[in-house]
Amino acid sequence: MAVVKFTSNLKRFYPDLSPLEVSGKTVSEILNEIETRYTGLKDYIVDENGTLRKHVNIFIGNEMVKDREGLKDELDERDEVYVMQALSGG
Repeated sequence: MAVVKFTSNLKRFYPDLSPLEVSGKTVSEILNEIETRYTGLKDYIVDENGTLRKHVNIFIGNEMVKDREGLKDELDERDEVYVMQALSGG
């Protein structure tokens, strides 16, 4: 199973949030699985259309996901996935 790690900013809303082992073949599938464990968490990550929010990045290992709209990037069961807050500003 892939391991998903989260930005510490989400702990403000989900204090017991910790790295999760999640099954799924795509980023979209693992986000659906995470939502079953932490109701509402997916809304912080994707918008109402299922598109990755502007100020959120997801990495599979060291590579940022390419499909920010459908989140169909494929996963291997040994992957580490990082959900991070994107930095912006100047």
